[in-house]
Amino acid sequence: MNVLVSNDDGIFALGIRTLANALSAAGHQVTVVCPDRERSATGHGLTLHRPLRAEQVENIFEPAIAAWSCSGTPSDCVKLALDAILSEKPDFVVSGINHGANLGTDVLYSGTVSAAMEGVLEDIPAIAISLTSFSCQEFGPAAAFAVKLVAKLEKQPLALPVLLNVNVPPVPAADIKGAVIARQGMRRYFDQFEQRTDPRGRTYYWLAGEVMEEGSAELSMPIGKGACTERTQALVDEISAVSDEFMTDVETIKRNYITVTPLQYNLTAYTALSFVQSQLALD
Repeated sequence: MNVLVSNDDGIFALGIRTLANALSAAGHQVTVVCPDRERSATGHGLTLHRPLRAEQVENIFEPAIAAWSCSGTPSDCVKLALDAILSEKPDFVVSGINHGANLGTDVLYSGTVSAAMEGVLEDIPAIAISLTSFSCQEFGPAAAFAVKLVAKLEKQPLALPVLLNVNVPPVPAADIKGAVIARQGMRRYFDQFEQRTDPRGRTYYWLAGEVMEEGSAELSMPIGKGACTERTQALVDEISAVSDEFMTDVETIKRNYITVTPLQYNLTAYTALSFVQSQLALD
C-alpha cells in the first residue's frame, strides 16, 4: 500500500525515521512529507501569507523511501503532499511517532493529530501515533504497533470519517499490557510565562506548561427548565453509557496499555443544540 508519513517534530526526528522505515520494511510504499524543523503545538494552522517551500531529502530514511522537507506546518505538509507532490492518493496517512503524549485535550493543539486529520478530511484513513515521553528514545514498540494497526485496517477498513489517535507508554515492549480502545480524557495545564530579556534589552516571554490535572472530560449535561428535550435526554443517556463502558486515554496509559482513541473533525455539541435554541430564540 501507499502510505504518506508526516509529523510535527521535523524531518530529522528519530520518531518519524523509525516509523517510516518500519512501514517500508513491512512492504509498503512510503512517502515522507514533513516540516523541515520542529513545529509542535501548531494545531491545525496553515501557511497563507508566505510561500511554501519543499525540498527532497536523501540519506535520512531507507533508500526506498521518498522524502521531502517542507517549510510549513504539519497540516501544510499533508495538504501539499496530497495536492502537489504525490501522483496518486495514498491509502493511508500516518503521523508520528510524536516525541511526547497526545492525550486528552492535547489533541486540540497537536500538530501530529492535525496532520492525520488532514487525511480524514480527504477521506483517507489516518493514524496519529505518539510515544508518551519526551526523554524515552525507544520508538520500536510504537512503530511495530503502527505496522500492525495498518495491516488490520487494510484487511478491515473502518469506513468512518475518524482518525485513530494512538498513544504508546514509554516502557519496554514486554511491559506493555496490550492495546485498548479508550475515550478522550482531559489534561489541564498550569501555564507559566517566564519573562526574559534579550541581548538588546527587549522583553520577551517563554511559555512553560506543566500538567496540573488529568481525568475525564465528562459530558456537559444541559440544565435548567426546558434544557433537555426527550430526544436530547436519550442522546445524553446513550453517550453517558458509552463513557461508563470505556476508560479515558489518560487513565489507561498509566496502566501501561496502548490507547487507541477515535477522533472526528465534527465538533458540534449535539446534546446542547436544543438547549441553545431554546435559550437564544433566534429569529
